[in-house]
Amino acid sequence: MAKWLVKTEPSECSIDDFARAPGTAIPWDGVRNYQARNFLREMTEGDEVFIYHSSCKHIGIAGIVRVTRSAYPDPKQFDASSPYHDPKSTPDNPRWQAVDMQFVRKLPKLISLDRLKNLTGLEQLPLVRKGNRLSVMPVSEDEWQLIVQLVD
Repeated sequence: MAKWLVKTEPSECSIDDFARAPGTAIPWDGVRNYQARNFLREMTEGDEVFIYHSSCKHIGIAGIVRVTRSAYPDPKQFDASSPYHDPKSTPDNPRWQAVDMQFVRKLPKLISLDRLKNLTGLEQLPLVRKGNRLSVMPVSEDEWQLIVQLVD
């Protein structure tokens, strides 16, 4: 199984939103960056995902979710009333993908970006590299284990 990190603004979707709906698959949709979309296409059922809170007072990894449905066409791209509507996307040729994810656990304490930046072994993690603003990114098995050890 692959490992991932997704960034979200807690006001849009937080680890607490997943925690309030245990056992419920929540769509991860609205991604409108081609590289992030390509990573979504690689996600498969069972993959583990760090939820990273961004654009808020306390940024960092807040919890873990699991992919419960592999990539499928994001329905919001076809909804003219959605802010994620894409008039150039068609059901026969969809541009954007979504995945469904389910709550695994909330971390007892947020792992801050500063802490991640100072952890030996995470130098190649896109999150800590200068200029990387992707909302979806892969995490290697070694990186995943280093991060999980911070809370276990």
